[in-house]
Amino acid sequence: MLKSINSSREAIREAMQQCRNGTLALFDGINDASFCKQAHPEFSPAGWHLGHIAYTEALWILERCAGLPPLFPEYRKLLAADGLPKCDREKLPPLLEVCDYLDTVRTQVLTYLKTAPLDEQERLWHFLIQHESQHTETIAFVLQLQRWHLWQELKNNNERLKVEEPSLIFTPPLEPAAQMIEIAAGEFEMGNDSVEAMDNERSLHQVYLDTYWIDRYPVTCKQYRVFMDAGGYHNPQWWVPAGWQWLQENSVQEPLYWSNDPTWDHHPVCGVSWYEADAYARFVGKGLPTEAQWEKAASWDATIKSRHTYPWGNTQPDPSRCNHDNIAGRTTPVNAYPAGQSAYGCYDLLGNVWEWTSSWFDAYEGFMSYPYRGYSQTYFDGQHRVLKGGSWATRPWSMRSSFRNWYHPGIRQILAGFRCASSKTLS
Repeated sequence: MLKSINSSREAIREAMQQCRNGTLALFDGINDASFCKQAHPEFSPAGWHLGHIAYTEALWILERCAGLPPLFPEYRKLLAADGLPKCDREKLPPLLEVCDYLDTVRTQVLTYLKTAPLDEQERLWHFLIQHESQHTETIAFVLQLQRWHLWQELKNNNERLKVEEPSLIFTPPLEPAAQMIEIAAGEFEMGNDSVEAMDNERSLHQVYLDTYWIDRYPVTCKQYRVFMDAGGYHNPQWWVPAGWQWLQENSVQEPLYWSNDPTWDHHPVCGVSWYEADAYARFVGKGLPTEAQWEKAASWDATIKSRHTYPWGNTQPDPSRCNHDNIAGRTTPVNAYPAGQSAYGCYDLLGNVWEWTSSWFDAYEGFMSYPYRGYSQTYFDGQHRVLKGGSWATRPWSMRSSFRNWYHPGIRQILAGFRCASSKTLS
């Protein structure tokens, strides 16, 4: 038992350090303006998220577990999630000062870890690693939003933005075929009971689904262009009433992260709201998959009648299986990772882009909030749609087929795309 606890301590320490290294790497070369700038009203500045990571770690480990007095109490109002409105979070300490805050907190946290009662606290430590992972992803797309706004401004001024694009991990030789995979009727296990699972993933439960079909790949830019060229953004036939109203209020004509460059044709469409994804699905005579349909396609192995943590099995994500952890820094072609297929043969279910589902975010039976009500329960309000799978910026500690993300259907700044499903085969 002691050996097991010590192994867990070392695994947690190593994960925390790896996670932190990736977090700080996003700030290499950043200027003060980018560090403090609010790129969109829905999201806090990148620098705020960095400070909030330290604040949360200190709150839960040093104050609530170790019983220590607050470190840097002057930061509490600024960096607490409920301290200030997002629009008032731009007045931040300099990057070096925030990094000193992170280092001071982390040093004391690791000291406490040496004697922490992990048999009681292990779930909390995993939560905090994932908390940092989730805020790191937000940092990544907030910085992407800033770059995108700059590109749009320069484009509108008929100037050329010269940016060195990161090379692709893999260039597929063939265009991905628009195929659908049949998922036979039957039960599967949905959810997750592991120590890493967030409260909304629990508990593991049986779900029966009738036979359905789901796209082998996420919808690509080339496929989505057909919808655009057919006047999809101008035809109310394809839009639910709330989506059409959203469209009139926002004057959207294309996905947020859109390029007409044909080299992006086989990349997944990225930067679409749920309304846009749903409209496209209706346009092609399909629908968005339910969360259960998506998760069965991603995690269930019908041959052995067992679930896997990841589409490819139970081996943790790595660069050979999916585009994640800011490795590429952008999307990659949807068929670039054959080693990441699910047992059913679906590609790109983890990483690249989050995928909208038709399901509203809600609790599973027996739900119990952890570590606080506001993490999940506040959002069981019938106003948030579930997204699955992760993006190119998702950290490996927040990647598994059971992981659940959620946003309002009109949000498009996140790194989201989709795939379609149907109760009848269309291929």
